[in-house]
Amino acid sequence: MGTSLLGVLLLLFLNFCLLYDLALASITRHYKFEIKLKNVTRLCNTTSILTVNGKFPGPRIVAREGDRLVVKVVNHSPKNISIHWHGIRQLQTGWYDGPSYITQCPIQTNQSYVYNFTIVGQRGTLFWHAHISWLRATLYGPIIILPKLGVPYPFPKPYKQVPILFGEWFHVDPDEIINQSLQTGGGPNVSDAYTINGLPGQFYNCSAKDTYKLKVKPRKTYLLRLINAALNDELFVSIANHTVTVVEVDATYVKPFETDKLLITPGQTTNVLLKTKPDFPNSTFFIAARPYATGMGTFDNSTVTAIIEYEIESSPTHTIKKQLPPLNPILPALNDTPFAFNFSTRLRSLASLEYPANVPQKVDKRFFFTVGLGTNPCPKNQTCQGPNGTKFAASVNNISFAFPTTAMLQSYFFRNSNGVYSTDFPSQPIIPFDYTGTPSNNTMVINGTKVVVLPFNTSVEVVLQDTSILGNESHPLHLHGYNFYVIGSGFGNFDPNNDPAKFNVVDPVERNTIGVPSGGWVAFQFLADNPGVWLMHCHFDVHLSWGLRMAWIVLDGNLPNQKLPPPPSDLPKC
Repeated sequence: MGTSLLGVLLLLFLNFCLLYDLALASITRHYKFEIKLKNVTRLCNTTSILTVNGKFPGPRIVAREGDRLVVKVVNHSPKNISIHWHGIRQLQTGWYDGPSYITQCPIQTNQSYVYNFTIVGQRGTLFWHAHISWLRATLYGPIIILPKLGVPYPFPKPYKQVPILFGEWFHVDPDEIINQSLQTGGGPNVSDAYTINGLPGQFYNCSAKDTYKLKVKPRKTYLLRLINAALNDELFVSIANHTVTVVEVDATYVKPFETDKLLITPGQTTNVLLKTKPDFPNSTFFIAARPYATGMGTFDNSTVTAIIEYEIESSPTHTIKKQLPPLNPILPALNDTPFAFNFSTRLRSLASLEYPANVPQKVDKRFFFTVGLGTNPCPKNQTCQGPNGTKFAASVNNISFAFPTTAMLQSYFFRNSNGVYSTDFPSQPIIPFDYTGTPSNNTMVINGTKVVVLPFNTSVEVVLQDTSILGNESHPLHLHGYNFYVIGSGFGNFDPNNDPAKFNVVDPVERNTIGVPSGGWVAFQFLADNPGVWLMHCHFDVHLSWGLRMAWIVLDGNLPNQKLPPPPSDLPKC
């Protein structure tokens, strides 16, 4: 009897352990994205925009670290579409990364594609967006990755979590704007407003009712998940009369620090803790954002606002006062490069046992890439509106990337690259010059589809150098398929003899998007352990459209888990 009872108890215990393990196990989460045109009114103008499931911004994806996401995208719109899961590592799932003509052909009208990938070793905030032409102006939404069940945050648990998405609003089709710019060679028209969660706030004409409001309770901690989905502008952000604690960027935890204002570039995400005040009944405060502007290009010099509204506590000691107008925060000056640089350099990885900074211990290959604007000649019998009658262009190492007409990943996988791309992308500028000094008289770029090929597990160091050819300018660079460690940055020309001695290889911040300082440089390292074809580009869509992009091919390793699997059967065709 005793032995039998012991056996039953043991069986119950094993069943409990199994159920507990199943509870902690990852799950598959299914979503369906239906892309359609919808009329949306902003600033008293009704515009037909592309939406996912009729929402602007698009639907929220919520998952846990280790979960598998299966997203069926059905294109009911008249335009070709692809969706990029910005910041997701896509380990061995490069077919689902999303940039058109790099990892896939776009999804054509009345066609569909199922994106299928697992979130490995990531937790925090990322986002999804269209990755063709300027369609991400309205096709974007948050990706919230929670820690595994039972794993706590490395900061106080928030009372509530709120996505805050910054975007841009255009009264006309953004596709038409960039297509006209590419045809004339001039700069594109700027947006009509910035938005917070799709709403422009109170400082635009006919916009007072279109203001996002966040109601908060006193003495609570809120996790604000900030996402810059704007097309072409870095943004300064601040909350009136409040400080926040920065705890995560690009889905990686950082050493917490307090600030009353911050910078977030297109493609970046930043999680902050907002601890509400103990006694602010019936009070309101603006969350405000406006551009950080460098260079000679035009931009929308305006301010977007949302409102934080304190809820009234039920208490006999509180008397309801007349609600005062919201307080305004003080934002940095439009061209405050010192603040932008200092904020970025404050970010540090946790570098703890649980969340180590796995900076490569050695460097196998070093690359020095100049980034900036340039020009293309104006075609004969055409008048162009770029500098001195040319067409605006942009480049990496003076190579302006030309999109192929078929997907590069397919061409690589089936060994059919002839005529699609070449593997002779230069590892340093073809002609060295004073990169941030007196502008060069020669502004012309070379057009081509060139890539860098890396053997599997190559440790890579990249220095990105801004150039003054058409004016110094900050550039947010995004690397697909990888995170990287930002080991150093500075102003002027990078000095290979002295600057590496100042690199931080102990606790550098880990990111997927980094701003190249205006008139300066930034250095990062990553381990090429994910086979496939991976785009690296400026996240100003105007510069992306002008060619400020390049691609890496990472070869297969020897083991089965180091190889790119064959493409899925429903991969879109060009």
